[in-house]
Amino acid sequence: MGEYVIKLPDVGEGVAEAELVEWHVKVGDLVREDTVLAAVMTDKATVEIPSPSDGEVIWLGAEVGDRVPIGSPVVRLKIAGEGNVTESEEPRPAAGKAEPEATPERTKAASKPVGIPTTRAIAAPAAVPRPEGEKPIASPAVRQRAREAGIDLRQVSGSGPAGRITHEDIDVFLTRAPQTARAGLVRKTLVEDIKIAGLRRRIAEKMSLSKSRIPHITYVEEVDVTTLEELRGSLNKDKRTDRPRLTLLPFLMRAMVKAIDEQPQLNAIFDDEAGTVHQHGAVHIGIATQTRNGLMVPVVKHAEARDLWDCAAEVNRLAEAAREGTAMREELFGSTITITSLGAMGGVATTPVINHPEVAIIGVNKMMIRPLWDGTNFVPRKVMNLSSSFDHRVIDGWDAAVFVQRIKALLETPALIFVDG
Repeated sequence: MGEYVIKLPDVGEGVAEAELVEWHVKVGDLVREDTVLAAVMTDKATVEIPSPSDGEVIWLGAEVGDRVPIGSPVVRLKIAGEGNVTESEEPRPAAGKAEPEATPERTKAASKPVGIPTTRAIAAPAAVPRPEGEKPIASPAVRQRAREAGIDLRQVSGSGPAGRITHEDIDVFLTRAPQTARAGLVRKTLVEDIKIAGLRRRIAEKMSLSKSRIPHITYVEEVDVTTLEELRGSLNKDKRTDRPRLTLLPFLMRAMVKAIDEQPQLNAIFDDEAGTVHQHGAVHIGIATQTRNGLMVPVVKHAEARDLWDCAAEVNRLAEAAREGTAMREELFGSTITITSLGAMGGVATTPVINHPEVAIIGVNKMMIRPLWDGTNFVPRKVMNLSSSFDHRVIDGWDAAVFVQRIKALLETPALIFVDG
């Protein structure tokens, strides 16, 4: 038997350290070659660390949320055969961490032969409750699915490594034990401590920076989009096969470009340390996008040079890349103004937080049919609110209102969007 130390690999592009965002194993687990042990995040990407060998996990060198230097030991395995550790190179526990103590469970696990487990069919997991305080092991996506289905993960047995609960385990649980997921009223006393790490921590830091440094002014205006929706429906019905379907966003983007032509100070970055506003000619529109890991803002570069369908195609491409985790770093940075929309969940009005260090953000609220007075009668019209926030240090309330009113006029008379000048 030997010991094998796995070090944080060089992820390239000059990155010196990475944040540990998820452990997939714990001490005492038996793993196979290529089993994902952990995930780390840099400011460029999330990287998974696979096991180079079959073995037993005997040491973990960091906790979720820790920043780990490249080349530092992160996992130690006990393997069959010769390892890669000499006595002088043997890693020590990280500061504040002790070597794992021997327990009957760990001794039992260590006595098992290390190798590739035989393939097993998925059987219905026994609904054996975990002891109170023992945290089920599952990915964020599985936890979200369980919450939506009303499932207590403590009642679900996991078929993955170290008892990790998978989507297949949820499927089996729902098929075999639906009555458990819909149990009667039960008192719940468990408190789950969730460390803010990875993308969620970056979002928290960005929001804190925006709210602490930027005095927001929010302006809400109602927009009648009946004519625009009729136009959008006609364009989608008669569109060419090589063009994407149009949503509201491309029309809003084109309206913003035209409004920015008249008020270029809204398309800017405020360097509050230097006391300088960098007013941009290029309109790089950030599109706030909800992913399963949190909020990301991919950027449609040079919206001023894109027509309606080009805007739509680029929004679709970037949103898909953000949700799949394949967006490049340059596609997530460099916005000069941002759009945020919650779609059908958009509410009547919101108070969007500016994407620091920009000076403006346009928020789209949900569309509703409401009776509006046309001078003679009340008629049903499709309306929505735009909720927009501005940096009050450099944007006066009057200028903010003029900007939103210009966008409103363009959306309510969408033919103007296509008129040059």
